[in-house]
Amino acid sequence: MTQNSDLAVYACDPARSRGRLFYEVPAPTRTEYQRDRDRIVHSTAFRRLVYKTQVFLNHEGDLFRTRLTHSLEVAQLGRSIARSLRINEDLVEAISLAHDLGHTPFGHAGQDALHACTARHGGFEHNLQSLRVVDKLEERYPQFDGLNLTFETREGVLKHCSRLHAQQLEDQEPGGVGGRFLRREQPSLEAQLCNLADEIAYNAHDIDDGVRSGLLTLNQLRDVPLFDRYRADAQAEYPELAQPALQRRLLYEAIRRMLSAQVYDVIDATQTALADSHPADVNAVRTECPPLVRFSDAMRERSQTLKRFLFKNLYRHPSVMETTGRAQEIVRDLFAAYTATPQEMKAAFAEQASLDAGPLRARAVADFIAGMTDRFAAREHERLTGRRLLG
Repeated sequence: MTQNSDLAVYACDPARSRGRLFYEVPAPTRTEYQRDRDRIVHSTAFRRLVYKTQVFLNHEGDLFRTRLTHSLEVAQLGRSIARSLRINEDLVEAISLAHDLGHTPFGHAGQDALHACTARHGGFEHNLQSLRVVDKLEERYPQFDGLNLTFETREGVLKHCSRLHAQQLEDQEPGGVGGRFLRREQPSLEAQLCNLADEIAYNAHDIDDGVRSGLLTLNQLRDVPLFDRYRADAQAEYPELAQPALQRRLLYEAIRRMLSAQVYDVIDATQTALADSHPADVNAVRTECPPLVRFSDAMRERSQTLKRFLFKNLYRHPSVMETTGRAQEIVRDLFAAYTATPQEMKAAFAEQASLDAGPLRARAVADFIAGMTDRFAAREHERLTGRRLLG
């Protein structure tokens, strides 16, 4: 199936994809990137995201964002922007839905704990783990491990990578997705867009979840220009929203306006950057241009101010930090237990861990833990230690 001709010359065209690690006959009714998206949606790792933490752990409430709902919001924002830029919406959606597949249980707390546990063996990077999930850990097809996604989707999934791991990837796959980190090149515009849509989405929904949790207040958010401008605009247009009973509607309207302003800003700033650089094709985007998908300078500063506010007042709130400490203890205890007795893991991981007591075992244990949901990790910890650390 061919892609529609409305794509700009600098967009990724599935008919010109750099292909898959294992050749497959093209699908008759879907483009290559639509096929990638569908494989991601049907994967086990994608379903697990519904029980993986964003900020608030899975047991803390039914309405807080999870990795799954976050990924859907990133995809929605990304597609909206991609359409205006005339880049590939299907590829943006595929990358957005896959970008968090390698996240551990318990959000960044779990990631930090697992990184410390594996430090002697190269550490843990969630972006690299997402690539590992789609390249190796998913077991759905008789012909190959993983999902056998296109180069362009895999490139977008690996949005950050240390030089050490990039070199290892390049050694395994010369000319593959690790090479750009060694050559200091850029990914496709679609991949760049997913990175920024991720930031826009989590800043907005962390405000929503923070207020819903009671850890943030609208009064506190008056110190955040990016949010308070749109709160004031909404309240001026709808004065009744000042009533205490309507504060939730005021919050939603302010966030909606803030999101719209950021989307329009990215479109305008990126179109200006594209006009200045004038890339002739996708290869020029990667090798001849600076990052092109961007905020304006003013919006970037406002976004950074919001991030600093959230870091101080939400991510480092004593209530969040208390839960974070217990979540990290769970991950450390699980790593120690499985390393000592690999047979406690599922058979495939136990078999891999039995090959040696060093890097291969650490990798198998890390793969097993990283694939866990919050509630499964908590149950496993209680089974192995007899202690319940989380509700």
